Amino acid sequence: MSEESLILSILSRAAAFGTPLLWASLGEICAERSGVINLGVEGMMILGAFAAFATAYTTGSPWLGVLAAAIVGGIAAFVHAGVTITLRANQYVSGLALTMLGLGLAGLLGRGWEGRPLLHALPDITVPGLAQIPFLGPALFTDQSLLTYMGFCMAIALWFVLTHTRWGIIIRSVGEAPAAVDAQGLPVYMTRYGCVIFGGMLAGVAGSFLSVSYLPAWTTGITGGMGWIALALTIFAAWDALRAIAVALLFGALYHLSFRLQAWIAPELLKLMPYACTIAVLALTAMGKSKRGQGGPAALGRPYIRGQD
Repeated sequence: MSEESLILSILSRAAAFGTPLLWASLGEICAERSGVINLGVEGMMILGAFAAFATAYTTGSPWLGVLAAAIVGGIAAFVHAGVTITLRANQYVSGLALTMLGLGLAGLLGRGWEGRPLLHALPDITVPGLAQIPFLGPALFTDQSLLTYMGFCMAIALWFVLTHTRWGIIIRSVGEAPAAVDAQGLPVYMTRYGCVIFGGMLAGVAGSFLSVSYLPAWTTGITGGMGWIALALTIFAAWDALRAIAVALLFGALYHLSFRLQAWIAPELLKLMPYACTIAVLALTAMGKSKRGQGGPAALGRPYIRGQD
């Protein structure tokens, strides 16, 4: 295989592996921009993966499966929003509880579904025109899941909304200075609810990609820790939706290489590579920097209590 063919192959698989990471990190960017951190991404992803597979298997429609995943992810995020925004519980503890609940519930409900093949999976398609772009076209726009292309579009759309629209300004302001936004008569609580729920829906879609497109099947632990990596990607991308595309492709390439290099390096070490890189990214990003200096919202992780901020 020539050097160019090797690079194209890595980019192509990076797009596939990076798709769930991109969807999940976009959801977390949306939530965190409003000031709410949700460590329950892994739990929402795996609940979405199971809901998508069960719905697609039962109805024969993978798109209904994706819709079901988005709904389930949104419901799980709504619980987190209620606990942290209305009841003002610790956001980190609530997110961890959501992850444990999601993993346990998906494992319980998924008994009996393992080993069943999904007859109607999302097909891979080629985008006419874009596939002819030199070098990148054959890698990124040939024989990829429609959810991959939709993820790219979602990233662009979310970036535009957050940076160039009135609603984006409100969302970012709620994450920076909720008291000032409240003083203007704008809805702080509803904005946070909406962002957290929307983020949960995107995490659900991320999980659905694994069970109705990439595999397609259901296995316990199908997400394999991707939700935690998506949390790191949010920080690494500096809460920027466009940067999330490049970061997701980078970590997608690491996932692919962890399989491709098994002939030369011990598989156990390669499996650690994406997670080791995640820890390294978080460590390097945190060294000598505050979340403010990284571009993170000033009020991230802090519940808003009217009259006290």
